[in-house]
Amino acid sequence: MPSLKDLRNRIASVKATQKITKAMQMVAAAKLRRAQQAAEAARPFAERMTAVMANLAGGITIGPDTPRLLAGTGSEQTHLLVVCTAERGLCGAFNSSIARLARDHAVRLMNEGKTVKILCVGKKGFDLLRRQFEKQIIELVDLRSVKQVGYEQAEMIAGKVLRLFDEGQFDVATLFYSRFRSVIQQIPTAQQIIPAQFEAGSATATDAVYEYEPDEGEILASILPRNIAVQIFRALLENAASEQGARMSAMDNATRNAGDMIKRQTLTYNRTRQAMITKELIEIISGAEAL
Repeated sequence: MPSLKDLRNRIASVKATQKITKAMQMVAAAKLRRAQQAAEAARPFAERMTAVMANLAGGITIGPDTPRLLAGTGSEQTHLLVVCTAERGLCGAFNSSIARLARDHAVRLMNEGKTVKILCVGKKGFDLLRRQFEKQIIELVDLRSVKQVGYEQAEMIAGKVLRLFDEGQFDVATLFYSRFRSVIQQIPTAQQIIPAQFEAGSATATDAVYEYEPDEGEILASILPRNIAVQIFRALLENAASEQGARMSAMDNATRNAGDMIKRQTLTYNRTRQAMITKELIEIISGAEAL
């Protein structure tokens, strides 16, 4: 049975932890608003750019002159997985859910006899995936020194992906991130970015007939590389909002659990103290009666 001193130390330790988790929750709540606003502001541009490219792609026929970022290499043997996670933990299942989605995708491809390469953006994803896919990880993009993720980082990552594609290092690239929906819900998402894929209905329905100068193929060749950076930038912003939302929720739960633990430890301390006092009184009374 723990002594009163041990119980007091436990209570003090849990109270100190509760202060830390409460402070982290407040910091995450302050950062969440800005991150959420940035993520929501980036969505219309990314969606509109996808719609424009879908309209352009619908007007051309896949052939030798079609940009490779749209037509692909003609093979699907080698896949590049761009896994975007956070640089820090203490945010619930945020990092593990993205890594789990990428892991399942990689295992499925490898079972089909495909070659898998992984580009990790964020240290936590790297730590989670290297246990099983150490040989498949080709690079880690560390953003710990960046205070606020911007378009420059997205351009840098897109440049690495495009350089690998131009060198023939892969045929298909898939982007993994967590889409922010609310503080308590973040959706792990896989999006193919090379070759570009457009969902049904992404093109804007219109009866107007457009004439392009230069032609659709030249326009696509110009904006497809930019679209890679835009989609990665959107993924980084969605991740930033999802991370803060997940951390806020996780720290709130931790604070509540610490409060419950303090109550239980305090009750145990009071019962132990009362039992010791009762035992001492019985000993004093028994000694007095014996005299």
